[in-house]
Amino acid sequence: MLTDVQRSNVEGEIRANNVGKIYDPEGVNLCALENCTLEIAPGEFVMMVGPSGCGKTTLLNAIAGFSNVTSGTIQLDGKIIASPDIQQSPNADRMVVFQNGALFPWKTVMQNLTYGPIVQKKMSKEQAVEEARRVMKTLGLSESTEDLYPNSLSSGMKRQVEIIRAVINNPKVLLLDEPFRALDNISKGRMHRYLLDVFTIARKTIFFITHDLEEAVFLSDRVLVMTTRPGTIKSEISIDIPRPRDFRIITSEHFVELKKKVADAVREEALKAFEAGERELA
Repeated sequence: MLTDVQRSNVEGEIRANNVGKIYDPEGVNLCALENCTLEIAPGEFVMMVGPSGCGKTTLLNAIAGFSNVTSGTIQLDGKIIASPDIQQSPNADRMVVFQNGALFPWKTVMQNLTYGPIVQKKMSKEQAVEEARRVMKTLGLSESTEDLYPNSLSSGMKRQVEIIRAVINNPKVLLLDEPFRALDNISKGRMHRYLLDVFTIARKTIFFITHDLEEAVFLSDRVLVMTTRPGTIKSEISIDIPRPRDFRIITSEHFVELKKKVADAVREEALKAFEAGERELA
């Protein structure tokens, strides 16, 4: 984890204060979030878990600028980016990596990597290519891939390219919405090591949504557990496992204890969600 002195030089503090989100208030009136409050320190790696439909992605989308909130505020480094009256557009200071991917299929790997900095006029084409190659080399992605198109890449390599693309844009925050969910266990393990390398090298604030509890404990500084809908923060669990980490820790007694603590909190909310669904169908 970063010390307070190290964090003073890092941007990307996220604060959500009593955030609420109601979809279709004049019709279905679905309350997705209610009084949701959280703080993520600059340079912190935070995972969020909870039952399906509890509002995790709704919260991430509001932070990303894809939607507004009905009540409360979300701040990035002290500036309000979402409220009932304010919705900033998606911005390069908050880069999102999605479960289903978002690479341009008609562009090569290099064109995908350099598109953002060139369009935003942060870099010339030559500068963007140089930076892309530097980051690729640092993170172990071969230059031989730069002329390939996404449809010729494995799912894991696509995620690698998307994460590198996010890093090249030099955001304050990386937002990840279950990006490794469709990967097999071997590929997922490789991507975990890759993301930890990114975190060590780039030192960005990371907010990551997952249903994989082992993934949540292995990667993060803290795990936030969300209640069933309407979503709010049920509990937070500090992951006091030293970095750097490798997969040998997964079999340790302390890791198993932490995973059980997270699982118990999620299971309790999942049961509530199931019971509520049964009542709604009755």
